[in-house]
Amino acid sequence: MADVAYQPRGRDGFECTVEKGGLSITVSGTLEDVTPAVHGDSELTSNAALVTNAWAYAKHEAFRRRLRSEERRKSHQEQAGAHQWAAAVIADMVTELGGETRLGWCSACFTQAEHRAVKAFRGPARTYLCGSCGAPTIACATPSCKHMSNRGTSALTKPRYCAEHRHEVAGFDKMASAVGSVDDWADWLTYESMNLSRTSKVVGAMVVSAAVVGPAAWLAAPAIGGALGGMTGLYGAAATSHGLAMLGGGSVAAGGLGMAGGTAVVSAVGAGLGGTIGATATSAYVGADSSFRVEKLRDGVGAPVLLASGFLTDKDDGWGTWRRLIDDRYPDRPVYRIHWGAKELKVFGSLAAAGAGKAAGMAFAKKAASVATKKAAGRASWFGWLLLAKDVAANPWSVAKARAGMTGAVLADLISRTDEPAFVLVGHSLGARVMTTAAQLLGTRSGTPKLEDVHLLGAAVGAKGDWRTLNDSVSGTVWNYWSANDMVLKYLYAAGSAGEQAAGQAGFQTKFPRIKNRSVTRSVPGHSAYFTKTQLGA
Repeated sequence: MADVAYQPRGRDGFECTVEKGGLSITVSGTLEDVTPAVHGDSELTSNAALVTNAWAYAKHEAFRRRLRSEERRKSHQEQAGAHQWAAAVIADMVTELGGETRLGWCSACFTQAEHRAVKAFRGPARTYLCGSCGAPTIACATPSCKHMSNRGTSALTKPRYCAEHRHEVAGFDKMASAVGSVDDWADWLTYESMNLSRTSKVVGAMVVSAAVVGPAAWLAAPAIGGALGGMTGLYGAAATSHGLAMLGGGSVAAGGLGMAGGTAVVSAVGAGLGGTIGATATSAYVGADSSFRVEKLRDGVGAPVLLASGFLTDKDDGWGTWRRLIDDRYPDRPVYRIHWGAKELKVFGSLAAAGAGKAAGMAFAKKAASVATKKAAGRASWFGWLLLAKDVAANPWSVAKARAGMTGAVLADLISRTDEPAFVLVGHSLGARVMTTAAQLLGTRSGTPKLEDVHLLGAAVGAKGDWRTLNDSVSGTVWNYWSANDMVLKYLYAAGSAGEQAAGQAGFQTKFPRIKNRSVTRSVPGHSAYFTKTQLGA
């Protein structure tokens, strides 16, 4: 088997070298680097899957050696081992390539590519390497299907179904297609093939996070892609936890890539809107969030208005509390409401109702302990359990933020596929986070902005940050309505975000010209009062 070795370099640097059959590849950098420097023989350096896993192994090993927490060290050790194994297996396969080829859609990178057979690793099904991403693949187990399945890197493999027959995508041929108008979204999401895999389930954040990060992010942010992407051969809780940490703003110390990683992911996904990457995100998301739907509220003329609510208003259906706001500003526009994250919003809404602005909320803390940590129930503060959750996947705040981010990515992709020249986005609370994410992604597109205006009320988004793409997303204005009286954001958001102030409670800290802060402190006494006490900007 290939030799995969880690070596520290200087004070902050490190490298990973993979050697097999006289060939070698070295990836090097620091923990702050999103992408590594890559050197070596072209046979190995051209395989993106190998580069991804070697770099991910090096990063996790570096974390393991530097962190003091035994629990975190163990987590990084397990992930380092998985990536080390995957890198070794892929290197072995690269040196055993034969002449036989097969053309088909790849379920790892979702591109149509030529797959070269590996002379070894025959097993029940012949192993191939994708000519695009370098991932190990096998033919789909459906007899009449010509697509390729993600093989993984286990020593022994079994027949697997392709992404289309696992319902990870609605159809390979659909991924780059347009949807025409907002009303066509449901038809575009209809699956073309039966789900033939009994063992395949779109489970929570693992599949969704992998899709949202997208195959292109394997090049933009290989450590993230390596932890999430199907081409690494990783499955299960490790990928889920890492994916939620990253999408929820995971710090470097927690195994994420911090702001640098988040920026890389946003750029990678934004570049893929309306194409393959966006399609995989949308398909996986719809499978994971049964509450996601687009509800048409009325016909009209002009740029359609899209609405998204957050916690405390998630139970509304139809217009809910939105009608006065929208009728006053956009009386003749077509209006649609985005429903999303019902489960997460319910849990987080209960937390807000139980403890916002108070020193205690023990009844809910005890209930929340069942999904977070028993240790939390004994804490005196109502948010103590939130900050003590051992696994970010069990932390309702991280889950809700991740779900909002994923919803925003999907919405941005759907908007990109329509023939509509422009849209107006309006969101409240975590719904404002959805709209902010969608706008940021759309702001990475070239050409005329797809958004006319964005209205954010009580936005559960950090006040600080690089808001260039948000500014670039609109031809008009991003209006941010904030109130210093919003105790939900003042206490709950800050508690779940390491003391960070929310833009909905203090305004965006930016000078970009298209982002306008509008204080409604005098008229808005609380988190749910924006609907009756606010007028949308002109």
